[in-house]
Amino acid sequence: MAAETHNRTPSRTDVLAIIPARYASTRLPGKPLVMLAGKTMIQRVWERVALAGTVTRAVVATDDERVLAAVRAFGGDAVMTRATHRSGTERAAEVVAGPLGQNNVRIVVNVQGDEPLLDPAGIDAAVEALDAEGEIGVSTLAVPVAVASEIMDPNVVKTVLDFEDRALYFSRAPIPWVRDRDGLIHARHLKHLGLYAFRRDTLLEFPTLPTGVLERLEQLEQLRWLENGYAIRVVETLNDSVSVDVPDDVARVEALLRATEEK
Repeated sequence: MAAETHNRTPSRTDVLAIIPARYASTRLPGKPLVMLAGKTMIQRVWERVALAGTVTRAVVATDDERVLAAVRAFGGDAVMTRATHRSGTERAAEVVAGPLGQNNVRIVVNVQGDEPLLDPAGIDAAVEALDAEGEIGVSTLAVPVAVASEIMDPNVVKTVLDFEDRALYFSRAPIPWVRDRDGLIHARHLKHLGLYAFRRDTLLEFPTLPTGVLERLEQLEQLRWLENGYAIRVVETLNDSVSVDVPDDVARVEALLRATEEK
C-alpha cells in the first residue's frame, strides 16, 4: 500500500516534491528499481517524501517507461521527462515548466531518488526556511561530519556558511582547512545533503544560468547558484542520510531498513 500523506493546512497546498529518477547509472544500472527489503528503491523514497508534513504532492520524474510503470503500480505519481538532462535539478525544472507547475505551485522540493532512509523532517525544515526568509530562493541541508575520514573524502561534499547560515562555498575538499594544527582551534565540518527547496521562479531560472568554472572543476551543480550570485540558505540537521550508489550499498541499507521497521 502506498504511503498516505498527512492532512494539509490550506497554507501548504502549494508545495510540490519532485523525485528525479534516471534509470541509467554507471555504478548501479537500473538503480530506481533495485529491491530493498521487499520494495523498490523508488517506492521507498516516495513513501518517505509522502510523510513530510509540508508536501502537498509528490511526483517521480523519470526518463524510463519501466520506472514510470513501477511507480504507478504501487500507487505513486510519476511523469516522463527528457533523457538529456545533465542533473536532477534540470529534470525538476522541466516538470515545473509543464502542467504540474502551473497549479499554484510556490515551492518545489528536489529529493534525491537514491536515499530510501530520507528523514521527512528534513524536507519540512528546508521548506520552512524559505517561508522564513522571503528574499532567499534556494535552501538545502547539512549535517555535522561525524566520521573523521569523511573530511578528506572527495565523495563527501562539505560546505561552509556565513553568519546568517548562507552558503559561502561547497567543495569536495576539506573545508575549512585548519592551517595551525598545533593551535587550540576546533573546526566544525558540515556535510552537504543533496536535498533542495526552491521557489518556483528560482528553479525555472536554473537551466538558463551559465555554467561556471567552479562547477566544472568540482562537478557540483549547486555551485552554479553561487557563481551566478544567488544565496543558498543552509539548514543544519542532525539526521544524516544514507544513499545507495554502488551494489555494496544495497545490503547495508537493507539492514538499516529492517532495523528501523522492527522498532
